[in-house]
Amino acid sequence: MEKAINYDGPKPACLLQSGETTVMITGQGKGGRNQHFALSALRQFSEPTSHITILSGGTDGTDGPTDATGAVVDISSLQKAKEQKLDINKYHKNQDAYSLFKQTDDLIITGPTQTNVMDVMFALIQ
Repeated sequence: MEKAINYDGPKPACLLQSGETTVMITGQGKGGRNQHFALSALRQFSEPTSHITILSGGTDGTDGPTDATGAVVDISSLQKAKEQKLDINKYHKNQDAYSLFKQTDDLIITGPTQTNVMDVMFALIQ
């Protein structure tokens, strides 16, 4: 079970993380580790987190077998999913972040960058 993280430091803040997350593939969906990271974060969102934006992407411009480099999510991502009656938990369980974010327009698509430094994750907190 995922645990929500609380941030009680000064605001606004930008938290940076780099490296590569790992995902054990158990579902039949489409996506990559950055999209799955963003979807996992989105599952934790609710009205009290309306001041948080999460971005996760690969510096090489690709994430898994998709044309996306990752995704960026905030409370509006949750609202768009609810408006379209998309079950976030179902997409997460099937590891189908790409399909969800394609419908909510939260994918980051840059095309190949011809460089591979690492994955980067940002959390912007207002």
